[in-house]
Amino acid sequence: MVVLSKIYTKTGDAGETALGNGARVAKFSTRVTAYGTVDELNSVVGLARLQAEGDLEGQLSRIQNDLFDLGADLCTPDMEKDAERDYPPLRMDASQVTRLESEIDVMNGRLEPLRSFILPGGTALAAHLHHCRTVARRAERFVVELATMETVNTEAVKYLNRLSDWFFVAARIANDDGRADVLWVPGANRS
Repeated sequence: MVVLSKIYTKTGDAGETALGNGARVAKFSTRVTAYGTVDELNSVVGLARLQAEGDLEGQLSRIQNDLFDLGADLCTPDMEKDAERDYPPLRMDASQVTRLESEIDVMNGRLEPLRSFILPGGTALAAHLHHCRTVARRAERFVVELATMETVNTEAVKYLNRLSDWFFVAARIANDDGRADVLWVPGANRS
């Protein structure tokens, strides 16, 4: 259980922060940027939830919890030392990726195939979900970059990749099952 009795500690005043294993690193390190972007994603998911109802709201709630799991995973480096730790760190696992895939398949079953790219927009919820999609892609890029330098849980990368797809399909659902999608018209504004 986490207990936060004091919010500011002043330990980051010199531009460093502590990772899950206690190591101090620069606040601009790739690892901190990766899990910081996951935290940003969680915030924009919270905005989307304000517009969501029913199943979609529940799914977004689960995704927010998953994103905290993902942040915990990413802030604890050295996966190869997990067995030596006093307590096992929280790591993303395949079941979280599989759940997203199942939800995508169910939502996608309601949609007509796309015959055009779509623009982010339509309903307020769809616009928020497209925003979530783009922040998820940015988080994925940072996590993939981190994986070129250090060991990263492959399920974390898979989760973010699937999650951006989830947001895309959910945005179409939020647009009256795709009927209110805003279609891209190539070259529409050329003179």
